[in-house]
Amino acid sequence: MPSSSVPARAAVPVRIGTMESSSTTGGGTRREATRQKLYEAAVTLIAEQGFSATTVDEIAERAGVAKGTVYYNFASKSVLFEELLRHGVGLLTASLREAAEQTAREDGSRVDALDAMVRAGLVFIDRYPAFTQLYVAELWRTNRAWQSTLMVVRQQAVAVVEGVLREGVDNGEFSDEIDIQLTAAALVGMVLVAALDWKSFQPERSLDDVHAALSRLLQGRVSGKG
Repeated sequence: MPSSSVPARAAVPVRIGTMESSSTTGGGTRREATRQKLYEAAVTLIAEQGFSATTVDEIAERAGVAKGTVYYNFASKSVLFEELLRHGVGLLTASLREAAEQTAREDGSRVDALDAMVRAGLVFIDRYPAFTQLYVAELWRTNRAWQSTLMVVRQQAVAVVEGVLREGVDNGEFSDEIDIQLTAAALVGMVLVAALDWKSFQPERSLDDVHAALSRLLQGRVSGKG
């Protein structure tokens, strides 16, 4: 659980949006809606009081469902949280990928793509602050049952950035001396840390302000300008 320095606003109910496929049936939609309620209940409760202190009964009560419904959808509280992490990071990864693909459709540069992904990351964190708080906290833990899953989904997000960096190196836009793997991780980390600082200590700033600051840093350090 994050330290008490994280503001109370992170515990405000946050909707973790559902990624539905076009082939989803009515029954599937109902189950996704139920799982959505459980995700929302879990993320807010765990943000408020920590994973260990949060019970399945509380999650069910907050979601407005029977306790048995929790176990029907997830084998345990740990499995629910693991799937919550997978779902949330999947949303972030999809947002980053769409930003990169949209830039490519508009014939933008690879720096433009990275900048678009920075903004997409900030938009995601602005929309889901409680989830982001939990995700960052869990990255630092090593004794959780879902640690291996978290590492896998984290790498999926970082891999999107790695792909753009590799394209930039291949087309000569970036220096071939760039450490792609480390640079990608650093860019993702930069967005997470800057956004959490923004939400915790500088909430009066707008998303555009934060994006502009990170964009200038990106332009100067990755592209080699300025």
